[in-house]
Amino acid sequence: MRSVRRYQLFLRAYADAALQMRRLADLVIACVVLAATLPLALLVALAIKCEGPGPIFERQTCIGRAGRRFQTLKFRTTVADRDHNVPVWARKTTQVGQFLRCTRIESLPQLCNVLRGEMSLIDADGSSPTFLD
Repeated sequence: MRSVRRYQLFLRAYADAALQMRRLADLVIACVVLAATLPLALLVALAIKCEGPGPIFERQTCIGRAGRRFQTLKFRTTVADRDHNVPVWARKTTQVGQFLRCTRIESLPQLCNVLRGEMSLIDADGSSPTFLD
């Protein structure tokens, strides 16, 4: 019986160490990628602002580990709707937004969510609450 208990303690310690290593890898990779892509992010922000009025970033509610909700950041790829009359899926995509979606640069600000510990680069799972409800 003692050997089973020791084995369970070992597995728990191993899982905790794996989570800590994953978090460390997330922090290092996110910092390096953010530093390397900062000039690109500034150019994208400038292009979005020059293309039309509205915010540079869009926020989307996602569900993370243990059902915790958080706001992910993305570059805005659609025409801004101040009155919120048009559903998100029906909004018109901007020219800059088409390029951002093709190259997946729109998700670059999500590295800030990784730095805050809300998301992970490794096995990232930020599901939308509308799909889970």
